[in-house]
Amino acid sequence: MSDLFLLLLIIVLLLCLVVTVGGLLLYSGVLSDIVIKTGPPPIRNVTIAYKFKEGPYKDCGAAYTESCSIGPKLNAIGVFYDDPKQRPPEKCRYVVGSILCEGEEKPNEDLQKLYEKFGFKVFSMPDVNHAVTTSFPCTTPLSHVLGPYRVYPRIASYIEERKLCAFPTIEIYSSDVINYMVPLSRQTDFFVPEMKEEVRTDVKEEDSDDDRGTDITGADSHSDVSSVSGGVPWDSRETSLAVSTAASMASSLPLRDVLDASEDLKYRDHSDRGSNDSVGSGSSFEELDMDQEELGEGEERVKKEYGEEEDYPEGEGGAREGAELAAEKKERLGEGEE
Repeated sequence: MSDLFLLLLIIVLLLCLVVTVGGLLLYSGVLSDIVIKTGPPPIRNVTIAYKFKEGPYKDCGAAYTESCSIGPKLNAIGVFYDDPKQRPPEKCRYVVGSILCEGEEKPNEDLQKLYEKFGFKVFSMPDVNHAVTTSFPCTTPLSHVLGPYRVYPRIASYIEERKLCAFPTIEIYSSDVINYMVPLSRQTDFFVPEMKEEVRTDVKEEDSDDDRGTDITGADSHSDVSSVSGGVPWDSRETSLAVSTAASMASSLPLRDVLDASEDLKYRDHSDRGSNDSVGSGSSFEELDMDQEELGEGEERVKKEYGEEEDYPEGEGGAREGAELAAEKKERLGEGEE
C-alpha cells in the first residue's frame, strides 16, 4: 500500500512539473503570434551608452547584466551586425548597452559619466522612417531566450521573400516587451566607430587579397607557375601566340605549320611561274634562231640575183627605187620561206 502511494505521489509531482514548465513557457511567449511588418521603428534618434563586443551572441548576457546594473531603469539595447550563418560565431560583432535618451532629450550627465567610468562609450543613432519590425513579450527571463528562436527565422524569411536590404538587427528591451527592428535605410549610420574601423580593415584585407589574386592566364601574380599549366611556366609570348592561333585558325594545326605550308605554296607558285617562263623563253629563242636562219637564206638569194656589191640608188628617186627594191626583196623572202 505504501509503495502504491509513493508511485501515485511521483506521478502527481511529475504532472505538476510538466504543467508548471508548460505554463512558464506559455507565459514567456513560446506560443505568441509573431507579426512581421514594415513601418516606423519603435525608437527614433536615440543616444546610447554601449560596449563593443566580438564573439558568440549567446555570450552577450554578461554585458546586458552589467549595463542594467548601472542604469536599472533604462531600456537596454543590443545591435547585432553579423549573420552567424555567414560569419564564424567567434568573429561576430555586436553592441550592448542602455538607451540614455531619445529624440530631442539630452542624456543625464551624471548617468553618462557613470557609464563612461565603467568603460562604456556614447553613440547617437539616426532617425529612420521605415524598418522591418516585430515584438515579443518580455515577461520572464526565459523570454530573452525564446525571443531570438521565435523571431529571427520569421524576420529572415520576411526579408528574403521581399528581397529587402535590411541590416543590422536591433533589439530594444523594455519592462514588458522586446522590440526588434531592422533598418531599411541609413544602415551604416548604425555602425559604431569600432565597427566602422573593423569594416575598413576587412576591406583593406580583401583588396590585398585581390592584389595577390590570379591574372588572366590563371597564374598567381606573385608566382611564376600557372595553376592551369600543371606546373609548367608560361612565357607571355608563347601564351599570346597560342591565343592568337586559337582565335585565327579554324584547324588544329599549329601556327608554325600553317605558316610553313603557306610558304611552300608561295615557293611552288614562283617555281612554276619560273619554269613556265623558262620554257616560254626557250621556245622564243628557238623561233628567233629559225627566223634569223630564214632571213639569212633570203639575203643570200638576193645577193646571188643582184650581186654582192650592188649599189642602191640615192636621192628622192633613189629612195623610191630603194623602197620598191625592198618590197621586191620582201616578196622574194616570203617566197623563199614558203
